[in-house]
Amino acid sequence: MALTFIYPEYEVIRNSERCITCRVCERQCANEAHEFLAGIDKMVCDDSKCVNCHRCVSLCPTHALKITKSGNTYKQNSNWGGKYIDEIYKQAESGGVLLSGMGNPENYPVYFDKILLNASQVTNPPIDPLREPMETKISLGAKPQNIKRDKDGKLINNLPPRLSLSMPLMFSAMSYGSISYNAHECLARAAKELGILYNTGEGGLHNDFYQYGDNTIVQVASGRFGVHPDYLNTGAAIEIKMGQGAKPGIGGHLPGAKIVGDISRTRMIPEGSDAISPAPHHDIYSIEDLRQLVYSLKEVTNYQKPVIVKIAAVHNVTAIASGIARSGADIIAIDGFRGGTGAAPTRIRDHVGIPIELALASVDQRLREEGIRENVSIVVGGSIRQSADIVKAIALGADCVYIATAALMALGCHLCRSCYTGKCNWGIATQMPELKKRLNPDIGYQRLVNLINAWRHEIKEMMGGMGINSIESLKGNRLMLRGIGLNEKELSILGIRHAGE
Repeated sequence: MALTFIYPEYEVIRNSERCITCRVCERQCANEAHEFLAGIDKMVCDDSKCVNCHRCVSLCPTHALKITKSGNTYKQNSNWGGKYIDEIYKQAESGGVLLSGMGNPENYPVYFDKILLNASQVTNPPIDPLREPMETKISLGAKPQNIKRDKDGKLINNLPPRLSLSMPLMFSAMSYGSISYNAHECLARAAKELGILYNTGEGGLHNDFYQYGDNTIVQVASGRFGVHPDYLNTGAAIEIKMGQGAKPGIGGHLPGAKIVGDISRTRMIPEGSDAISPAPHHDIYSIEDLRQLVYSLKEVTNYQKPVIVKIAAVHNVTAIASGIARSGADIIAIDGFRGGTGAAPTRIRDHVGIPIELALASVDQRLREEGIRENVSIVVGGSIRQSADIVKAIALGADCVYIATAALMALGCHLCRSCYTGKCNWGIATQMPELKKRLNPDIGYQRLVNLINAWRHEIKEMMGGMGINSIESLKGNRLMLRGIGLNEKELSILGIRHAGE
């Protein structure tokens, strides 16, 4: 066995007095970290295989297990931290690119946490959402610039196709293949019950889920996996994926080991072949090219489906958004640098892109200045963690938000960040039959419904505290926000005042 310089990141602590050698931990660990030694009637653990998914901790009937961060340290060096040393050792051993799952974990500023909400007191009294009506419904899509009437003076319905949601939230793109069939079922069923939408991601739509078409956004990515006329016409909207917050400028890659059975048929590629989405769409190299695809998709759906263009939050996002607003697209989706992923090069995930809060504020302001804000709706994602983040995003100018990681956590995800291995112990990011069945769709979808309903109530409470009874009245209302611990440049970009002003 070759020498490795890397000490296990986590240590499994087993209380021998509580352990009854039931072997549940051994059966539940897809990484084979636990082992029963029959000769001595004892459970042991290989810490190097532990990914800290907490499956064993959660299911241990006697609470005999806990997982701790390894106490092993390298010699103190302010420049060469242990993380960088371990990464060099890994690449020296493998010669490969480092991969990571989920979102950026680095200690960059989270601007949502540095923004406070205003509240009403006397002159503008608060509203009690338990006793007074509170409107959270929204409509997404382009708005006409003027009202038209017929010769009798009656209004002519000149509204383009729009999306109606019970609240300003949707489940973001997660493809069938990157997550399991059961996970997709949870998202689809929850979206239908909640009156919102979920996104197929770039893997096409399983035949079983066509029944949820009215609550589905179908995605068209550079690989065009699973894209055909029936697919496009089934969804309530079509999303063109140009970029993703976790890996701006990078394409997608689902390993051939996951391209099996229904995934192969849904994506319309041979079993065992890698599903590789190129970094660029090879028919889009300008806004004019993007416009051509937008109208091609509108043609095939008889102009009945709004078209979303999804981009990553990058330094020139305002100029990009301005072009998209003129391309014929109805909605712009912007994904911040903390957005989740099934797999991304670690260097890209941790060092490329900008915070969604700054991108959103800048785009909203740019489109207003150019007089084209009503041409499109804005949807933002990239680590929306709680209902307060939603309220702040709306006040910064968003029409709606995307969530993905939070939704997976509601299903049981413990952020062990090993999605790309396909050995998700919670049955979410896996295609292994024995693991997929661990996620019960009947339970999972109800947990999603519970989470979103709880958030809806909290949103109403916060709106009521601000004296606002409609989510539309909050949109772009930056007077309801105050910054704390921010410098003048940050406050200027966000378009908000400092606390105390």
